[in-house]
Amino acid sequence: MTKENKSLKIKTSSRRKFFKTAAKAGAVAAATVAMPNIAHAAPVTLKMQAAWPSGANIFFEMAGDYAKMVSDMSGGSLKIDLQPVGAVVKTSEIGAAVSDGNLDMGHWVTAYWYGKNPAASLFGTGPSYGMSSQEVMGWMEYGGGRKLYEEAVASVGFDYIGFFHMPMPAQPFGWFKKNVTKVSDVKGMKYRTVGLATNVLTAMGMVVRQLPGGEIQPAMKTGLIDAAEFNNPTSDSQFGMQDVSKHYHLGSFHQSQEMFEIPVNKKRYNSLSPAHQAILKNAAYAANSDNYFKALVRYSTDLGKLMNEHKVNVYQTSDAILAEQLKGWDKIVGDFSKKDPFFKKIIASQKTYAKRTMKYLLMNQPNYKLAYENEFGPIAKVKI
Repeated sequence: MTKENKSLKIKTSSRRKFFKTAAKAGAVAAATVAMPNIAHAAPVTLKMQAAWPSGANIFFEMAGDYAKMVSDMSGGSLKIDLQPVGAVVKTSEIGAAVSDGNLDMGHWVTAYWYGKNPAASLFGTGPSYGMSSQEVMGWMEYGGGRKLYEEAVASVGFDYIGFFHMPMPAQPFGWFKKNVTKVSDVKGMKYRTVGLATNVLTAMGMVVRQLPGGEIQPAMKTGLIDAAEFNNPTSDSQFGMQDVSKHYHLGSFHQSQEMFEIPVNKKRYNSLSPAHQAILKNAAYAANSDNYFKALVRYSTDLGKLMNEHKVNVYQTSDAILAEQLKGWDKIVGDFSKKDPFFKKIIASQKTYAKRTMKYLLMNQPNYKLAYENEFGPIAKVKI
């Protein structure tokens, strides 16, 4: 081999090594672009305590639905550690625990801080003026209610942001030892409820006691109370109310609208990214629809079980009792408004909203009962 040929061979070999090395480097670079080495931050976790026991409890389940939506909407970057009632504090202490940072969040209803300010009950268990929970939530977000709610929260020393979800159907008048149709049937009865309903039913002549949900059934079993309400056919049957009473009265004005309140510690909330703040808010809107859809199926199914399997007699609360409840509301609203200008201010706002929106709704809604009975027959005789 000549010197020139040997030199050419060396140059060719060097070029091949160069291109081979360059190809490897290009592949590595391409892989780096395709799969960048991103450092994922640890998920942010917020501790929430509910006012409900875990296990077979639809309200705890609904709190869990909200927590799952927050996780799903954030891609797992924001999580809620949901704890049952009593895990950290008592139900009555949830608002204070969220405010002072012992909890990041809570899950309860505003009627549970009614003892600090009766106006709290107006954001869930107040007078109807024809409104259901849906319309009260509309007033909260678009009728001036949220500003008043924030004033009420501050007035009792709570330091939190609040979100709402689950427009609850009207709550039953509840469980009695007999069918009650006249006001005289309930006068003197020892009865369990909460919030402003305690004042309304006291005005009707009932002896009202406020008890936590888990104590209702034992209290009725032992005779501490004669009658009681909690919330809905599913929750009531989970408490075992069908074992202490066979007379269940649906539809009442004592608590004809209510929704869950989700308090979030203000400092913790402000420490979150704008995206996480938006997720906490918008997950409540999503849970609002989902919980309501679930409730319609579960409540109606469990009402059927109460009637068919447990032989519970189900009635619609009589117009005579409903009319007396409305008189009770008129008295209580008048009494509190005279004593408390802020209470009066909230009532005025609700009335303004209800007068306008409910005229439209009530005039626009056809008689749905007429359509139902056209297909299925008299509602009282329909088996579900």
